[in-house]
Amino acid sequence: MKNQVVIITGASSGIGKALAFEYGRKGAQIVITGRNEQNLLAAEAELQEAGIAAKGIVCDSASEEQTRAMVDQVMHLFGRIDLLINNAGISMRSMFETVDLKVLKQVMDINFWGTVYATHAALPHIKAVKGGIIGISSIAGYRGLPVRTGYSASKFAMNGFLEALRTELLETGVHVLIACPGFTASNIRAASLNSEGKVTGDSMRDEGEMMSAEEVAKRIAEAYESKKKTLVLTFQGKLTVFLNKWMNGFLDKMVYNTLKKEKDSPLK
Repeated sequence: MKNQVVIITGASSGIGKALAFEYGRKGAQIVITGRNEQNLLAAEAELQEAGIAAKGIVCDSASEEQTRAMVDQVMHLFGRIDLLINNAGISMRSMFETVDLKVLKQVMDINFWGTVYATHAALPHIKAVKGGIIGISSIAGYRGLPVRTGYSASKFAMNGFLEALRTELLETGVHVLIACPGFTASNIRAASLNSEGKVTGDSMRDEGEMMSAEEVAKRIAEAYESKKKTLVLTFQGKLTVFLNKWMNGFLDKMVYNTLKKEKDSPLK
């Protein structure tokens, strides 16, 4: 990765920032994006203090215009893009019956369309160097989760898009990895939206025993280096994917009962 240019969307915190450190320590030039300028600049400074060549660019992944401008800026500054990591994402927590549909649209705009916009803008440059694309998806992209209908839909869409793209690019030398972490200790739950689209500001799960963002980043980098097509993390995640394929009726009840135990769960 020495001197290669890596773009990581939504990298002010969590898995995105951990990936910035992971690839930065490998010698890559890191570009991180985010909507909140203050948080983005703080992450940029933290990376630079660790001796990592990092550049933060304010960009709302839900905006095609801002995303294309970001990619143009990267090309102007560095002249190449070797790896695009589509990490920007947001979650939601609400029963579908009571949710304002604008919440589902907002989640889809960031999680799915954000991936589409960045990939479409960067793809010609990635093909030129036979680089790669990583999508940070979720177990929710294999198994729909109650109270997270919009999030699950966005990750299913992301998985399908990247799988189709991977096949299209089969003879181009571009590698595509779909990475699906399980529950990870990050701020995505605290930043999730409620039925009205307001940030909850609180995690509904105990994150003490979850895989750390740093461990997730390390495993993703290893999978990309090994040219894996998909990565499903944690025993719970692998078991969920397996059971959903062969025993989905049983898993319906298991998932329901598990998520019913979450703090303030609307499931009864």
